[in-house]
Amino acid sequence: MIILKSRREIDRMKAASRIVAEVLEGLRSLVVPGITTFELDKFAVAEASKHKAKCAFRGYNNYPNSLCCSPNNQVVHGIANKDPLKSGDILSLDFGVIYDDFYGDSAITVPVGDISDAARVLIMSTEESLYAAIDKAVPGNRLGDVSAAVQNYVESRGYSVVRDFVGHGIGRCLHEDPQIPNYGTAGSGIKFKSGMVLAIEPMINEKSHEVKTLNDNWTVVTCDGGLSAHFEHTVAITDNGPEILTRIY
Repeated sequence: MIILKSRREIDRMKAASRIVAEVLEGLRSLVVPGITTFELDKFAVAEASKHKAKCAFRGYNNYPNSLCCSPNNQVVHGIANKDPLKSGDILSLDFGVIYDDFYGDSAITVPVGDISDAARVLIMSTEESLYAAIDKAVPGNRLGDVSAAVQNYVESRGYSVVRDFVGHGIGRCLHEDPQIPNYGTAGSGIKFKSGMVLAIEPMINEKSHEVKTLNDNWTVVTCDGGLSAHFEHTVAITDNGPEILTRIY
């Protein structure tokens, strides 16, 4: 069941999402060669606490950390550890909070030191595919319009779309209906209405779309070892167009 949000509820979600956005911006500035994802996780927890927000991921289906840290060929759900990051790595950071009974959820992929041109273009293309999708999140459009926007954008650039994991509705629960694949057919699926709030999150691989989960039962990696990038925004569908709640204006 898709739950429509009132303007007041969207504003409450915007407050939660603002915290997420500010934490991710702080993390972006901390990502340098030599830092560990364990340290980044500690920072995220401390910053959320300052805002009196609860970290959304820790303990969710027994996930052990508050920040998903996924370097290089890790797609999503990477677990923080004490291994120093190296120049040339790329790092996806996915973070969410609960604040005033509502969730906010966002992800970025950032360079560690000097990265290759190929890695930089992958990051840029993944972020651009997110905004191409958000542009389609308007009343009267359909779910497939968002999905197709991601797929068409990245496949035209030679990348592949992860098919095993999807975006989702969000509100008082972290994962609500509908599921939002990053591939599909324009004009298909449910019709968007004002008041829907979506977590749109392209996960894009440098090579094949095939992925697998490691023995920790969380960390998802590319099967061929190619790089993967991930971006996500929490977006409200309104009569005035898509409103990106997890963006610092």
